[in-house]
Amino acid sequence: NQGTRSGVDHGVDRPYRGRFAPSPTGPLHLGSLATALGSWLDARAHGGTWLVRIEDVDTPRTVSGADRLILDQLQACGLEWDEAPVWQSQRTTHYQNALEQLITIDRIYGCQCSRKQIEEALQKEGVSIAANQELIYPRTCHDRKLPIQNHALRIRLPHECQISFTDRDLGKQTQDLNTQVGDFVLRRADGLFTYQLAVVVDDHLQGITHIVRGEDLLSNTYRQMYLQQCLGYQTPSYLHLPLVTNDAGEKLSKQTKATAVDIAHPESIRESLCRAANHLGLQNDPIGGSITQWLNRKVQEWQERHFM
Repeated sequence: NQGTRSGVDHGVDRPYRGRFAPSPTGPLHLGSLATALGSWLDARAHGGTWLVRIEDVDTPRTVSGADRLILDQLQACGLEWDEAPVWQSQRTTHYQNALEQLITIDRIYGCQCSRKQIEEALQKEGVSIAANQELIYPRTCHDRKLPIQNHALRIRLPHECQISFTDRDLGKQTQDLNTQVGDFVLRRADGLFTYQLAVVVDDHLQGITHIVRGEDLLSNTYRQMYLQQCLGYQTPSYLHLPLVTNDAGEKLSKQTKATAVDIAHPESIRESLCRAANHLGLQNDPIGGSITQWLNRKVQEWQERHFM
């Protein structure tokens, strides 16, 4: 069974290296700050290294200046990184190399299907489709042998492809990639690499051992683990944090008009950090002294209470 992976904590036999990897589609809001704080605390609690990676591989969605603002916000909140940040838009050669490795082992095929065509094919099969639903690709182009150039490139999943892992908070997680995802895109028809490929390659090249991120990315983990297997990469340890939601129960995001973390006023920074820590299940104590002293207390609290 080529595609099956058992859930084990792969990262613990190497020196801890974690990362926070925001997309520069806007400034940090409370939700992304909570993720950054959890990631930073976990690295510090393990005596590890913490990196920042700007995930701007989807260039049309990138907002000019958002990357620098995010870095300023992190520093204002006392979340210092240990190595120079990297930008995915400057690393496309690495993604192309990984793609060529997959082409060599015949895991990639060209696809000319638009979203509308995929929807129509699924509807013919009797599949009902909700708005913004992720579509399970019906393998329309799987055997067409379309050229690699000028087409979207999908990974060819094996017939059996069930992926399992143990999340450090949520416990055992399992997904059948064929029935829940289908052959997924690694390079778009416009030539842009997808998040799925870029994040796997970067985590490998940066030696990331522990990934702490929001629960909204949980469903991506199985695809990423499958790519790690295909490329011969080690699988990191995963911890998915609960999402911060608004009054309507929606994930805080640019789309839901989330408010940016205000770093112009010291009190706003302190309030945002306290709210983020409280969301992570840490004590809701005010920042009386310096932010650094408060963060050091939170590292100790994380060690005592969380995921160690």
